[in-house]
Amino acid sequence: MTDFDEAALRTSLVKAYNQVENKGLMNQSSGNLSCRLPGGMLISCTGASAENLTEDRVVMVNDDGSFVGKLKPSTEWRMHLEVYRRQEKANAVVHTHSDYCVALACNNLPLPGFHYMVGLFGNSSVPCVPYSVFGSQELANDAAEGLTDQAACLLGSHGMICRGGDFDIAVGHAERLEIICKHYVLARSLGEPDLLTDEQWDEFFGRAQKVAYSNFI
Repeated sequence: MTDFDEAALRTSLVKAYNQVENKGLMNQSSGNLSCRLPGGMLISCTGASAENLTEDRVVMVNDDGSFVGKLKPSTEWRMHLEVYRRQEKANAVVHTHSDYCVALACNNLPLPGFHYMVGLFGNSSVPCVPYSVFGSQELANDAAEGLTDQAACLLGSHGMICRGGDFDIAVGHAERLEIICKHYVLARSLGEPDLLTDEQWDEFFGRAQKVAYSNFI
């Protein structure tokens, strides 16, 4: 995402928010989206939903945490802002409470490397960071740290968060993580799935560098 035209980004954020909800990843204002903007970020307002989110209800939050306008940003604005502070690859962030991500997160389980597509987030597993109360700086710090070595992480007893170079990538990560978490839950119903070996992961990441997969990490 190299075009930082504010009006265009507001439109893109609303479109992405609707995509996330239409994919069944977010219900009853249980998530939030943001994108980087010079000097801060744009984020969905508190209480946003696909029905009420419009371009003028997207809130500008400055680097110092102050916000512009009468509407308040999502209560998770600290988490989004901290990701942009620490992760230079992040231009868009998606946070949801999607079903299977929550199932793992509420058991404080990481998503292990049982399937090669786990590697599409950039590492051989997806971590689960410890629980902290929503909207807290502690949660923001842990979430931002959890996105250091991969593009997605689970939030203990909460949900998930992911980053991307643009909304298409970030929304794709959010959908993919939910699908793979579902596959893991189903696989565990039959027993403990096998994990890929270090050699198999080396082979995967070597191949990923040669194909389009590497563009999404």
